[in-house]
Amino acid sequence: MIRLIALAVIILLAVVPLAGGAADSFEINAILPETGPAAFLGKEEVQTLSAIEEMVNKAGGISGRTIKFVIQDDQSNPQTAVQLMNGVMAKNVAVILGSSLASTCSAMAPLAKSGPMLYCFSPGIHPTEGGYVFSSSISTGDLLIGSAKFFSARGWHKVAIITSNDATGQDAERAIDAAFTAVGGLAIVDREHFNTTDVSVTAQLAHIKSSGAQAVIAWSTGTPIATIFRGIADAGIDLPIQTTSGNGTYAQMKAYAAFLPKQLYFSAPPPMAPDQIPNGRVKRALGAYVDAFKPTGVRPDVGHSLAWDPAWLVIDAYKKLGLNATATQIRDHIVGLRGWAGINGQYDFRSIPQRGVGADNVIIARWDTTKDTWVAMSKLGGEPLR
Repeated sequence: MIRLIALAVIILLAVVPLAGGAADSFEINAILPETGPAAFLGKEEVQTLSAIEEMVNKAGGISGRTIKFVIQDDQSNPQTAVQLMNGVMAKNVAVILGSSLASTCSAMAPLAKSGPMLYCFSPGIHPTEGGYVFSSSISTGDLLIGSAKFFSARGWHKVAIITSNDATGQDAERAIDAAFTAVGGLAIVDREHFNTTDVSVTAQLAHIKSSGAQAVIAWSTGTPIATIFRGIADAGIDLPIQTTSGNGTYAQMKAYAAFLPKQLYFSAPPPMAPDQIPNGRVKRALGAYVDAFKPTGVRPDVGHSLAWDPAWLVIDAYKKLGLNATATQIRDHIVGLRGWAGINGQYDFRSIPQRGVGADNVIIARWDTTKDTWVAMSKLGGEPLR
């Protein structure tokens, strides 16, 4: 009997610390596409949150408590993302991170009209100023202003575009028109559209080839951009091809190596080509970002970068306000930030609401097959290096 009691005490002592440790962790919820078409982004964003979690906890956590990112898979599906968000909101949380696509974030955003604060990792949404929804990195419109400046300076005045028929493609086409109008001197000589489920864009690319274009903007991500790149190779189009930084992953470059355009440019945030960033706080932030992944052997790319600054902004808010901070308090804290240094630049949420960084932070980068990475082709803002 005594042995049984002793054994029970040992088991109890072994279990209680584990339960207590779990209760001591402060949970931050994230909804991300770990499966489905956007998994290439979601998996990298999960790696980023894991690296940040380890960094924060090694430094003592927040207010003496470790943190834990609780991640749920929306399967790259807007309906699933909404269902998951409703479930998370039932726990009365102050912040939700994610998701990764403009379509999923757009579906989730109405639920956050009065909170919780939703920090979307997609740059492709345009949140209402002063609201509870924030968007990561540089907006599509500002990325394309950088592209327009680069094109104009390089003498590529006749441009063909090919965009998807969905909301993401329509938003990109509007942004292209606005950017070209703002910069001036550029003409769209051909507009082509496709469905994201199309397996061929041969007809559209034939039109582009005969349009007299000096450069092409191909704006889509994931599997659809592979269809376009393959079609460009098959059609023998040898022009500068500009795409979104959403395709800036090493996994994609490796998977598409056989048919990547020879002149492939990306309108991108600073982490894609950090060599043009001057010494200072942003450069140091980029160094810490790269160093965080070295123990795992990961080379961070755009998917990793999209999650980095939003997660740190939220963590810094909790450090300042305490773990009982409300959605409104965290929102108000971030809205008032000026000069916060992240990997995308020095943030100014007063000048650029709900985002903090803009066209002045854009870098045009080119994929270099010999170096197996992206190299900067412009200064910050889009002016060519040469």
